[in-house]
Amino acid sequence: MAQRGLARRDPFLQDLWDFRRNFDDIFSRFFASPWSGEPIEERNWLPAVECYVDQNRYHVRVALPGVESKDVSVQVHGNELTISGKREQSKEISRDRYLQREFVYGNFERSIALPEGVDADKVQARYNNGVLEIEAPISERALPKQIKVESGPARLAA
Repeated sequence: MAQRGLARRDPFLQDLWDFRRNFDDIFSRFFASPWSGEPIEERNWLPAVECYVDQNRYHVRVALPGVESKDVSVQVHGNELTISGKREQSKEISRDRYLQREFVYGNFERSIALPEGVDADKVQARYNNGVLEIEAPISERALPKQIKVESGPARLAA
C-alpha cells in the first residue's frame, strides 16, 4: 500500500479553484433573484477556509461571521472533515428598506480531505469570535524525515 504524506497544494491550482468558486458565486447571485424566486439572503454559501500544519498538528480555520456556535456541526467520516451549519438573519428588515445588501444567509457546508496520518479520533473544535478552529494530531510516520546522506562507496543493506 502506497503511503501518501502531507503535501502542499499548488497555489496556482488553488487560485483557479477560488476563481471557479467566485465565478459560481457571481453566477448564483445573478440567477438567485428575482427570476428564481429564491432570495439571495436565503441560499447556500461557502465560508472561507484555511488549512495548515504546525508542530505536528493539522489545523483548519473557517470564517463564520454571524454564525452562532450552536448552528455549526463538525463531522469526520473516514478521511473527510465536513463543516456545516446555518447563518440566520438576526433582524427582519423589509426588502424595500435596504440600500445595499451583500450578506448571504442560509445553509453552508464545506468538506475537506484530511491528509494521511491525521488522527481523526482526536479532532478538536473551538469557536471564538466568528472563527471555527479545528485541529488534530499528525502521526510521526506521516511527517517528513531528514535522511542523512553518507559519502563513500555504495554499501546499502539488502
